[in-house]
Amino acid sequence: MIHVIGINKSYGQLHVLRDINLTIDKGEIVSIVGASGAGKTTLLQIMGTLDRADSGVLKYDDLDVTTLKEKELAAFRNRQIGFVFQSHHLLPEFTAVENVMIPALIRGDREKTARNRAMEMLEHLGLADRFHHKPSALSGGEQQRVAVARALINSPMVVLADEPSGNLDSQHAKELHELFFRLRDEMGQTFVIVTHNELLAEMADRKITIKDGKNTE
Repeated sequence: MIHVIGINKSYGQLHVLRDINLTIDKGEIVSIVGASGAGKTTLLQIMGTLDRADSGVLKYDDLDVTTLKEKELAAFRNRQIGFVFQSHHLLPEFTAVENVMIPALIRGDREKTARNRAMEMLEHLGLADRFHHKPSALSGGEQQRVAVARALINSPMVVLADEPSGNLDSQHAKELHELFFRLRDEMGQTFVIVTHNELLAEMADRKITIKDGKNTE
């Protein structure tokens, strides 16, 4: 489903990614590991269309997204890619439901439709009693589940996660890891996860290692 073909990326004289080639199948959970500074997050950002490669091709199914203009790319990203970050990036002035609604509202859904969908997602993730809580009133694990609900609300084809359990204690990290696998089984999403957590990396269907700007399995 995702085809990364000959991707290169440099920042000044620093060649971060060197001819990256990989394919990720629909419904697969893939972990990306490597030392700090190896280029894992850069690769994830390029796969998520948040950054552009210097050369190479990125395809989702048969669509070459590297040919899309910025407005087209933003629309594709909103509809087809969900993001989960280490820092949850929840807006502090909004409730859990309101935070989850945002991608659906950007897509153009009516407010009532977006709200109902957000409540369904939160309930599915065990947060039915947290609808109207603001982030400051939620635990770290609860905040991360809200972020996962937000990533899933538009039913994207892929969820990209960058150190999603990095700020969680071991119990909440374990619960989050198990949640990814449950969601894959229930909703069919593809997950690509950058992580330093060896347990999560080994749980994945496949582990990709980035070293010296190149990928190995």
